[in-house]
Amino acid sequence: MDEAPRAAALAAKLHSRYQPQAEADRYIEALNLRQDAGCFIVIEPGLGYLIGALKKFFPESRVVILHADNSFRGQGICPGIPAWYPDSDAGIQEFLESEIPETASVQIIEWKPAVRLFGDVYLGLVRESSEFIKRAAAGRRTGAAFGRRWVRNFFRNLMLLQNTLLYKAADVPIVITGSGPGLEAALPQILACREGIFVIAASSSLPALAFGGITPDLVITTDGGGWALLHLYACFRKSPDLSARPTMLARPTVLARPTMLAMTLTAAIPSQCSGNSVLPMSDGSLWQNMALNAAGIPSVYIPQRGTVTASALDLAMVLGGADIFLAGVDLAVRGIQSHARPYGFDHLFFGAACRFRPVYSQLFMRSSDIRSGGSHDIYAAWFNSRLASWPQRVFSLGSSNAALPVKTLACGSAYGGGMFKVVEKKGSGEQRCALAAQTLIAALDSPQYAAELVSELAPLLFPSRQDVTAGEVAEALHGIAGKYWGQGSG
Repeated sequence: MDEAPRAAALAAKLHSRYQPQAEADRYIEALNLRQDAGCFIVIEPGLGYLIGALKKFFPESRVVILHADNSFRGQGICPGIPAWYPDSDAGIQEFLESEIPETASVQIIEWKPAVRLFGDVYLGLVRESSEFIKRAAAGRRTGAAFGRRWVRNFFRNLMLLQNTLLYKAADVPIVITGSGPGLEAALPQILACREGIFVIAASSSLPALAFGGITPDLVITTDGGGWALLHLYACFRKSPDLSARPTMLARPTVLARPTMLAMTLTAAIPSQCSGNSVLPMSDGSLWQNMALNAAGIPSVYIPQRGTVTASALDLAMVLGGADIFLAGVDLAVRGIQSHARPYGFDHLFFGAACRFRPVYSQLFMRSSDIRSGGSHDIYAAWFNSRLASWPQRVFSLGSSNAALPVKTLACGSAYGGGMFKVVEKKGSGEQRCALAAQTLIAALDSPQYAAELVSELAPLLFPSRQDVTAGEVAEALHGIAGKYWGQGSG
């Protein structure tokens, strides 16, 4: 059936024959929606009468549409409204991430007649939308708790940067290592093929890699919390003596001192990392792009994902065109073991151990807390939803990640390098910091940029307030950044 006749046939089952717009108006009014909703996800509104009703009652709110059938393309009464269709190039999560601001409060609007008509397809759209909202809410909570620290880290890291990296894609297999329990079983396979692969290590996996005699090519970190420093300290330590473990000695013992670091500038890093060559990652926000351009720092666009291994996967897609393998990205807890061993926080458990609080009991409580927290479930759902849209080159190294097909790592020719070029930064860190801050402060005084900058920075700097002015944001930036270029209040 052609799209137009099929759309008409479906619409006859979705809308009133006499007053479809009045029907939609009454429906939206009866929902008693929150007045502070910044965005609505409307799931299969048919010909779009719901959109007209939403715009009538919530003229300032953003609306996006998820369709269960391709036939409604071009048939609705809502031009200019972002819409996803089953045959769209982007997946649902990618579409929602691109169309909905990170700081927006989001509500789902369901059209009940569509539930009966499209069944499981419709319920799948509801599930995808709910998973997006859970992940976005978790991101907002994290931003509210750590936003000011992220901004402070950003300007501190501008001070520390000495050498940045330019990159070009290479046709080499890439292994991404997380700190899940499955990493331990994958270490011998990684070590056996080490010379022919490029290893991107989440910072939390460094202690386990060092214990296995593996130095990664690139370490990635996105965590802005102070505890993230414990993982990165492994960059400056020697790997242990492996003479008692001959099966792991496919190559000589190496130093766990990778020279290259990929990082969001909002991440927390030790001052020792000032000597590392850094590939800065920008989340695409206006404030980060403006600050980096003003400071003359090139960056790679990597969206915020909430978990470093997802960011590492996005980065691997940019850096190479060959197969990508995930090791230790379990997104699950095995018994009481929550991470690969050794792990950066192990000393906290052993140091607090006593007769009344043995290590075993501490690990049991920690694993229970992780399960009940639900963060693994959120990110596992993200991996599952993205699987269909990924090219057929993302695999699990071992069976630890149930969402991915398993593939054995084949040992190829040695990787010869050449993916990166080191660029030494000119000028002082104080100058870079001042240029970035002054550019943002000037832009906050411009009608062209002020509204968007306030929408991005206000939730980070003033998480408990609503009507934050551009002047207040500018003053906060001056106080934070000026501390690093001699103008701040401390």
